[in-house]
Amino acid sequence: MAKDILNYEKMVERALRSVVVEALSQASEFGLPGAHHLYITFATDDADVEIPERLRENFPEEMTIVLQHQFWDLTVEKQRFLVTLSFNDIQERLIIPFGAVTAFADPSVNFGLQLKFDGDLEGLSPVTLEEEKDSDVVEVATSDDASGPTETENVVTLDAFRKK
Repeated sequence: MAKDILNYEKMVERALRSVVVEALSQASEFGLPGAHHLYITFATDDADVEIPERLRENFPEEMTIVLQHQFWDLTVEKQRFLVTLSFNDIQERLIIPFGAVTAFADPSVNFGLQLKFDGDLEGLSPVTLEEEKDSDVVEVATSDDASGPTETENVVTLDAFRKK
């Protein structure tokens, strides 16, 4: 049987993760404008996540951080991002691979992504504004599921397309 080279699920997941990379890249370069603030949920049990042991003990599986007013040294690399945050008035450096990110949201504009990934993130890298200016814009439909987000929210999930 021939290998399926059109792995759409992986393509879409990579594209969704590129939104996270680009948002963090722009926040790193320019800061967060206006009321923008980012909620980033990640798997703390991922082998490549580097957080203080006391945080890992309090959040053994998953943790959500907020980038808003008090974050420092946000650095975006090819496969991960690094940020310093304050926990109980103690500044801590976190290193989070993009593969460990499970959710991303900017509540100021009702935008959110649910992410799942079981492969590599090859080809995913920070995007500069120069690279962006010639790209096409793709609009994503919103969910109309009564149990899910409202129509004003732009939450994208791949669960509807996954094999059960």
